[in-house]
Amino acid sequence: MAPIDPHSFTDSTHSLTTHISLTFYFDFPSSTISSATLLSFSTPYTGPLTLDTRSLSVSSVLDPLSLSPLPFSLSPTDPILGQSLNISISKQTHQILILSKTSPSSSALQWLSPTQTFNKNHPFLYTHCQPIHARSIFPCQDTPVARVKYTAKLNIPRELSAVMAARHVERRDPIPSEAQGVCEDSVWCGDDRVVEEFVMEQPIPPYLFAFAIGELGFREVGPRTRVYAEAVPELLDAAATEFAGTEEIVMVGERLFGPYEWERFDLLVLPPSFPLGGMENPRLVFLTPTVIKGDASGSQVVAHELAHGWTGNLITNKNNEHFWLNEGFTTYAERRIVEAMQGEDIASLNIGIGWMGLVKDIERFKDNMEFTKLKTNQAGVDPDDVYSVVPYEKGFQFLQRIERQIGRPAFDDFLKKYIGTFKFQSIDTDMFLNFLKANVPGIENEIDLKLWTEGTGIPPDAMEPVSNLYSKIVSLANEFKLGRIPREDEVADWKGQEWELYLENLPKSVEASQVRALDALYHLSESKNYEVKVAFLQLAISARCRDYYGVVERTLKEVGRILYLRPLYTALVQGDTKEEDRGFARRVFSEACDSYHPIAQAVVEATLAKNV
Repeated sequence: MAPIDPHSFTDSTHSLTTHISLTFYFDFPSSTISSATLLSFSTPYTGPLTLDTRSLSVSSVLDPLSLSPLPFSLSPTDPILGQSLNISISKQTHQILILSKTSPSSSALQWLSPTQTFNKNHPFLYTHCQPIHARSIFPCQDTPVARVKYTAKLNIPRELSAVMAARHVERRDPIPSEAQGVCEDSVWCGDDRVVEEFVMEQPIPPYLFAFAIGELGFREVGPRTRVYAEAVPELLDAAATEFAGTEEIVMVGERLFGPYEWERFDLLVLPPSFPLGGMENPRLVFLTPTVIKGDASGSQVVAHELAHGWTGNLITNKNNEHFWLNEGFTTYAERRIVEAMQGEDIASLNIGIGWMGLVKDIERFKDNMEFTKLKTNQAGVDPDDVYSVVPYEKGFQFLQRIERQIGRPAFDDFLKKYIGTFKFQSIDTDMFLNFLKANVPGIENEIDLKLWTEGTGIPPDAMEPVSNLYSKIVSLANEFKLGRIPREDEVADWKGQEWELYLENLPKSVEASQVRALDALYHLSESKNYEVKVAFLQLAISARCRDYYGVVERTLKEVGRILYLRPLYTALVQGDTKEEDRGFARRVFSEACDSYHPIAQAVVEATLAKNV
């Protein structure tokens, strides 16, 4: 076996899938999907074929023309990779058909009961496949190397609707004989069922496969943007207001990086359990409702996910060991968009918040500095366990270092050439470095490229941001150590990012009385901006200020975003924390975990296991 990805069973000597036709029957009472997966290869193939699966029951593998069975077996379960589906193809074929069924515990799926939704009337289902969870929905070569186009037929209850990170073809009645063996025709064509059909005509890595099903509505906010959410008028209106400027963001991105290749840039606001801020699924970005802050500042998350339309979706890391190629580039591109729209001071604030996050995560990995590198070794490592801001912020710092060396105009030309050269491809760090050296001759003599990509920690030529606003906020945070809280006139113009940077720069050891005094003046524990609220609550926990533990509990139970869960649970259980706090953390998690996405559940479980 010659693996091409430490997180996939895919063998480099086997043919790669180029197209997948998917037929899904969704059974909400059992929280399962019955699937027919038709894999197509670019050229006829014969021999062994190894696919990735996790928590799937595979009933048969067939030649799609003759429907004759093909021999197959499932390996023992690997705790990180799942099971390999090993198929023997004895005569040349372009396609194979696999019938399978998901488990209710599928790591990519969250099935929400009606009581977990806004309207409380209907269930809701959504996916999250990054980095290696597509395999828990259907068998595939679950590696970014295997970019695929696909079609999908989703058979769902008639009272619901579906959206997908693909072009919508039609909503129609089911047709007899199209079930492909996932269920009986009488079940497929039930009066209470409807089919939603989609097509993805551009090759994507499997982790960008995404759909959601529920009682959905939408608002038009631009010529290529709809905002979808649960069909609650107040929620839809708030989302439409928050993201009203989306088309301007897309246009700025196009001026900086070239044409947007994905036609649509729709947004889906998911229920509060969504584990991320946003997910860059092509044509349909998934967003947490916590980005709706009422002041349009949620557009920054939109800018990040849009930037993935060039860096991440268009050019993709070959595997998770080179994740910085997705996120470092996208963080750089996001900040260029923010700078163009909001000015250098706001961009510097973003860089400053990122810098603090980088310093914090370098400290988090002090016992395993491998994961402070850009180019990492992740063999035997669950990529969800080592997720951090390092690929984002150290990657950003590396690209900014190159920009400082050659100048912005030259770097802009380089960036456009890079995008044009590698679009719709999956690449690794060495491919990028070779392209860099070929197009910027002598750059390796000016910048230590190996230190930046393979060295640990923060390189000495990384640069903390410099701006008057940034310096003022850091200075005020330093004065807090002396007991001085900012005056109201000093913070009158502050929004969420200013407060977030201030709180991140406060000393980690403060008195409970200081925490109460700060909140009495500025009501940070009541902020609608969760970045501000969570940063303040971390401060309160570190001061053992139990006045706020009720707010901590409510926060942990009302949102499922890992960005908030990990630091709050960690603050409760790490270091010399009292057993009372550890017990509090365990109780809250036991009561809240069913509302978390499976990926978020695993992150919190690992946090508690490490510290409790």
